[in-house]
Amino acid sequence: MATRALVATGSYGPHLAAVEDLPQGAQEADGVDNLVRAVREQISHGADVIKVYADYRWGPGGAAQPTYSLEELTLIVQTARSAGRGVVAHSSTAEGMRRAVLAGVETIEHGDGGTPEVFALMKKNGVALCPTVAASDAISQYRGWKKGQGPDPQRITEKHRAVQAARQAGVTFAMGGDVGVFPHGDNAREMELLVQDYGFTPLEVLRQATSGNAQIFHLADRGRIAAGLLADLVAVAGDPTQQMQALRQVQLVMKGGVLYKQP
Repeated sequence: MATRALVATGSYGPHLAAVEDLPQGAQEADGVDNLVRAVREQISHGADVIKVYADYRWGPGGAAQPTYSLEELTLIVQTARSAGRGVVAHSSTAEGMRRAVLAGVETIEHGDGGTPEVFALMKKNGVALCPTVAASDAISQYRGWKKGQGPDPQRITEKHRAVQAARQAGVTFAMGGDVGVFPHGDNAREMELLVQDYGFTPLEVLRQATSGNAQIFHLADRGRIAAGLLADLVAVAGDPTQQMQALRQVQLVMKGGVLYKQP
């Protein structure tokens, strides 16, 4: 679990001139002393993983640009690792992604602006990509896009290009749809879109969501069905290895061996 993300001062909204201390879901920190303190504060508040914004939109309506320097990102990673935590990075620009990968983060979230060179660097350094295709799909539809009617918006075109380039580079994919951009409880949307629109097989996606994520995030006690692992299981009506939509027909939920839903 990540707590509040770390963001560079002034790079994460909202900022209103009339409100000096507007609450936000991130912690601003810069420079050596402040970044070390911020990472340790997040860990003290229960963070199992540190999230950082390697780039973001500077100012109202601005384009995404890198936020932290490579040196700052490296310090964040080193401080987290010394406490046994990994770092994951929000990044949608090629330079933000490059800095995050070189700093030693474990995953990149979004990655829309990634280039073949950046994805090759991710592959070399074992950094996984969480493409969040459902978030891009939802935002585009909120802005009036009608799927199947007319050309795809730029956001969708860029996402397709990035996912294809990452696959060609052999990058490992993590599962996560940025739920909250679209309603909680609709999490299967990411998995469905990866199959329907991005060329993944259902089995590839199911592995991403289970054993894949467990391996990426060093969760050796889950992700597979085996003696001694956590009994976190769902049963669905149908075969999701053939039809991903079967995941919406949940019949049984077990967590830690305790049944919470059954037929």
